[in-house]
Parts: sequence; structure tokens; C-alpha cells
Amino acid sequence: MIERNDVVSLKGNPITLLGYEVKIGDKTPDFFVVDNELNPIQFAKDYKGKKCLIISVPSLDTSVCDLETRRFNKEAENMDNDLAILVISMDLPFAQKRWCGAAGIERLKTLSDYQQASFGAAFGILIKEIKLLARAIFLIDQSGTIKYIQIIKEVTSEPYYEEVLDAIKSL
Repeated sequence: MIERNDVVSLKGNPITLLGYEVKIGDKTPDFFVVDNELNPIQFAKDYKGKKCLIISVPSLDTSVCDLETRRFNKEAENMDNDLAILVISMDLPFAQKRWCGAAGIERLKTLSDYQQASFGAAFGILIKEIKLLARAIFLIDQSGTIKYIQIIKEVTSEPYYEEVLDAIKSL
């Protein structure tokens, strides 16, 4: 698998990302994840023709991921209903479901990449050293083209929310 260095760090220490780097203008690579009920999700089939905001987080049970996911759930109140908001992590689906219930998350969908790391590898954001996903955001239009990417340089930092929201408005 392709290894990329000097892209992100964890607590100031450089870490290695596995997988191919996707770029703006690329067609979205297909990937397989599972929902909170362990149902398989194939992105190319299940989200074909839909606009999607994909938010990658290391773990919902960490403070920054918690803040980020809650923020996007709140921001979703002002977004078009035709935008699917997907939060993907390596957390087990049972943990995601429990966390969503406790946090009152209703406007976005959590998906787990724990089985195959298919999403992480396809988007080049699987962290080699800890087998979690890097913090990143991808905006996909209805034709399946990547329109916006934000890879957060320091995994423990929050994303630039306003930049993401502006990109969504321009979609």
C-alpha cells in the first residue's frame, strides 16, 4: 500500500498515511463501510447521484471528534436536505450508535470502516501507526466528483469549519 509522510501529525509527531491521495476534481473512489446496524454500505451504489459531505474522524469517543461531529450536526440545520452528511471512523458500529444516542445526533449518519479500512485506504487517510483515520473532510457533488478537501494537519485539531461551510454553499 502507498505510504505518505509529512501530511499529518499526532501531538506534533509525524505519522504515516496509507493509501492513494485523492485530489479535487477526482472521481470519488468506491469504498465499503458498515452502518450502525452492521448493514454493508457501498458508497458507489448507496450514494450514487447524491451530494455528500464526508467527515473522517479518528474516534467519536475523543473530545475533538465529539466537538466536531456535534458542530456539524448543528450546522446541518441550515443545510439543504439533499446533502448526505456522513461521519466515518474506525469505531465499532455499536459504539457509534451508543455515542449518537447519548449526543443527540440526528442530522448525520455515522459509518464504520473497522472491517476493511476500505474508506481510509481509498482516500489515503488511514494512519499506519495506530490504524485510525486521519481527521479530514471531503465534499462530493452529485456526479461523484470531489469538490473540496480538507486534511487537518494536526490530528488533534478541529477543522476550519467556516471554510467547509463556504464550500458547501458553493456546491
